[in-house]
Amino acid sequence: MPPPALGELARIFLRLGVTAFGGPAAHVAMMREELVTRRKWLDDAEFLDLVAATNLIPGPNSTELALHLGLRRAGWAGFWVAGACFILPAAILTGACAWAWHRWGEVPEAGWLLSGVQPVVVGVIAHAAWGMAPAVTRTAGRRAAGVMSAVAVGLGADELLVLLVAGLVFALPHLRARPGAAGFLPLATVLPGAVLLPVSAGGLFWVFLKIGSVLYGSGYVLVAFLRDELVVRRGWLTEAQLLDAVAVGQLTPGPVFTTATFVGGILAGPAGAVAATVGIFLPAFVFVALSGPLVPRLRASPLASGFLDGVTLASLALLVVVTIQLAATTLGDPVSVLLAAGSLLALSRGWLGSTSLLFLGAAVGFVVARVG
Repeated sequence: MPPPALGELARIFLRLGVTAFGGPAAHVAMMREELVTRRKWLDDAEFLDLVAATNLIPGPNSTELALHLGLRRAGWAGFWVAGACFILPAAILTGACAWAWHRWGEVPEAGWLLSGVQPVVVGVIAHAAWGMAPAVTRTAGRRAAGVMSAVAVGLGADELLVLLVAGLVFALPHLRARPGAAGFLPLATVLPGAVLLPVSAGGLFWVFLKIGSVLYGSGYVLVAFLRDELVVRRGWLTEAQLLDAVAVGQLTPGPVFTTATFVGGILAGPAGAVAATVGIFLPAFVFVALSGPLVPRLRASPLASGFLDGVTLASLALLVVVTIQLAATTLGDPVSVLLAAGSLLALSRGWLGSTSLLFLGAAVGFVVARVG
């Protein structure tokens, strides 16, 4: 099958970049609905292999998944198009928020948007987790391993450690069968400690390049890194400014890592916004470019394939835990429960897609806020 027109890839990821609220788990769910369920560009097993691969490298997982999908579907041109189109809408919106902060001293108020969109996001993620489960839980042993991974994460175990342990558990039988086989280690990198620099576009680029190169886990872990690097160590941000940055990351769609765009914008204007954005996302492009071609080869090696099976299973367990945690914190009233349940039902029956449901949820949030 010839690669699709890059224009089609650009439209899909631009739309996702504009409508993908809710963080990495929601982004993964929306990409699955768009590319696995609707367009059938790949199946759930192949999709979960790519999700697992993003969990083995530092950086923003959903952005890295977009890069993998673009590379798989349309080669290196698709790699660049998918990544840029997924990042740019959020970066532009976040940059606009930085401009508003400079002009009025605060970020725009849009609590009604979150109140309507977040319950829909819970339904979207739940539907994705349910749909992907059959691809990796074919046996009782796999199901047991998935439950144990979910319990471990739910009890506070380090996500990366759970992924690695699950991978090793599934790889060990192949290692015993082939005593001389070489193992597979996740790609990672560690940059040296930050150099103290004055606030400048160059300094922001260095700080965010370092963060993007070593940050594992969801985009929300970014907040802890920002506080340590910019509030505690350098004094570039106040606690109040950090909270504004977190709010913008929540209110805008697309990658949570575009919080960096806001920080760069309020510290050093447009040049700072661009430098921070390029700095934090550049490592993801490098890591996926290096690891992406390896994913199909892993399946050819029994040992590496077993490792990938375990990581894939644990990745699905992480998605289930995120769904439960989001439901616990988001579904606090009858309207939100109805929105989440209705979204899950609509997706399961094929009545509406996730994008339409998100706009519907935002409309409900707006109406409820005005009536209340």
